[in-house]
Amino acid sequence: MEVFAAAEERAAGGDEVVRLEVGQPATAAPSGVIARAHALLDTDRLGYGSVHGEPELRGRLVEHYRDWYGLDIDPNRFVVTVGASGAFTLAFLAAFDAGDRVGVTIPGYPCYRNALQALGVEVVPLMTTLEDNFQPTVELLDAAGPLDGVMITSPSNPTGTMIDDSRLAAIAAWCASQNTTLISDEIYHGLTYTGAASTALAHDDDVIVVNSFSKYFSMTGWRLGWLVLPESLIAPVCKFAANLLLGPTTLSQLSAAAAFDCHDELQGHIGRYRVNRSILLDGLPGAGLDRLAPAEGAFYVYADVSHLTNDSQELCRRWLAEIGVAATPGIDFDPYNGQRFVRLSFCGATADMHRAVALLTEWSSSRP
Repeated sequence: MEVFAAAEERAAGGDEVVRLEVGQPATAAPSGVIARAHALLDTDRLGYGSVHGEPELRGRLVEHYRDWYGLDIDPNRFVVTVGASGAFTLAFLAAFDAGDRVGVTIPGYPCYRNALQALGVEVVPLMTTLEDNFQPTVELLDAAGPLDGVMITSPSNPTGTMIDDSRLAAIAAWCASQNTTLISDEIYHGLTYTGAASTALAHDDDVIVVNSFSKYFSMTGWRLGWLVLPESLIAPVCKFAANLLLGPTTLSQLSAAAAFDCHDELQGHIGRYRVNRSILLDGLPGAGLDRLAPAEGAFYVYADVSHLTNDSQELCRRWLAEIGVAATPGIDFDPYNGQRFVRLSFCGATADMHRAVALLTEWSSSRP
């Protein structure tokens, strides 16, 4: 957010800014969602939304899991939430007590750690490397000591890497054998480039799955996500939601039901991301950034910049000030080794990817 604010300030001053810092699609919500919202605003009273989730939307989620994963899931197991952030916070509240130990992948989305720590849960870092695809292994889980929970994300933010199906099955089996709650954040499902992502639900009905309309469905500002829960956690999660949030907005819930009729439009976004990804993966080595995670999914390239600096935050400040390229320092995602990495987002305009590569190449060639 500091990088975002600095980029906004620079842009307000009339200077060029190439925005690779934020993981937000440059596109609006699907046209069918917008049309449904207009109709609802004209005709519906739009009272309180259901804490559990509007039945129409939960019904479409049932169809979605049948179509994408071949799974038949009881609609009651879906709880619609205020974004994925609301989803994992409710899941943490329901699944863990203060003092529990939860393994979290490093590097990883920082809000997992922050939310768990705010609830008095001990965060156990699962330190991954490029050699293990920046994803946890059973060996890492064994080495972590007793765990009450494990948090995984595939495709990952910030690395874009994925857990293949066999490793996901092994992690799910390990968690089941240890009576450890597995929470799988699948917010970037649909945004994959080397094969479809697997859902943890294919391997165990008792896992918790987090997802959202923000990324694949391009609906960040609608603040809408969902959980798929084991039966035992449905009532606790709904009670927490009723006390803390009252549920997502009715407009967002009812409009989002139309998103599942817009896959052709959404696949067009994937085509642009695929092109943008290739521009960065092919062009960044020429700019001296050749130590890259494979970017199998999501819309991020995670780059090792340790040959340039031991302070990625300062490097990102320099890039923004000197050439107008906004990138995110790795310390946001990895408080241990993040000073060696930066994250570049490719969900913006294709012209911006070309421009970023050109500016970074010029900057690299001008260094002594």
